[in-house]
Amino acid sequence: MTLTNVIEVLEAAYPPARAESWDAVGLVSGDPAQPVRRVLFAVDPVAVVAEEAMEWGADLIVTHHPLYLRGTTSVAATTPKGRLVHTLIKNDIALYTAHTNADVANPGVSDALARAVGLAGDLVPLQPFPDDPWRGLGRIGELPEPTCLGDFAALAAKGLPRTAMGLRVAGDLARPVTRVAVSGGAGDSLLGTAKAAGVDVFLTADLRHHPASEFVESGGPALIDAAHWATEWPWLDSAASILRESGVTVETRVSATVTDAWTRGY
Repeated sequence: MTLTNVIEVLEAAYPPARAESWDAVGLVSGDPAQPVRRVLFAVDPVAVVAEEAMEWGADLIVTHHPLYLRGTTSVAATTPKGRLVHTLIKNDIALYTAHTNADVANPGVSDALARAVGLAGDLVPLQPFPDDPWRGLGRIGELPEPTCLGDFAALAAKGLPRTAMGLRVAGDLARPVTRVAVSGGAGDSLLGTAKAAGVDVFLTADLRHHPASEFVESGGPALIDAAHWATEWPWLDSAASILRESGVTVETRVSATVTDAWTRGY
């Protein structure tokens, strides 16, 4: 298989045209004609992931987060990102990114998150595209049976990879929970949408103090705030399975390396 073969499969599942205009998705480095035998999936394009790729013998790293989101004029090895580019090129490891186009895909980042925290049955976008109601940001689903907020939070914590910050919960722990909205990554732009959807809980990441406080005070759903990395990590296996099931003959691996920015809680 060539890098082009792998990219064709990934872009059929995560069309670049669906990415936000400000986003930077697609092939970051690598020769489209190069052979690919092993593909490593990770959330972040950082040094420890490159080290894992080298140790495993990966030919391609697929990450969720872009390396250069805001562009650059230099890849000199005087910065962490520049050193990463040099490392990848020297070791013939390509880098490919699927970011907001993976967020809105069906299935995408939030589908994997929803399953990881226990949602069952059909999932629908929290904020669907006008031209495609099965694609869009976030997902809404239901638990197999009703529970309470405290028990659902424990279920979510068990289903997500462990991080230093764990989960933060806002709301009455005895509150009944059946219908849940989730959004992988930073989701406070969807707070109003979650409230209008009438869900019992909204689980996402990177919630800020004032919006969260005002949201709960206004009678909105309960909130669960998880680590950004943890909410997106479940997608990696979903993306890897798309390659495995496509007929592309490559070996895949999901990185278990925790690349969340926060390394210790006290």
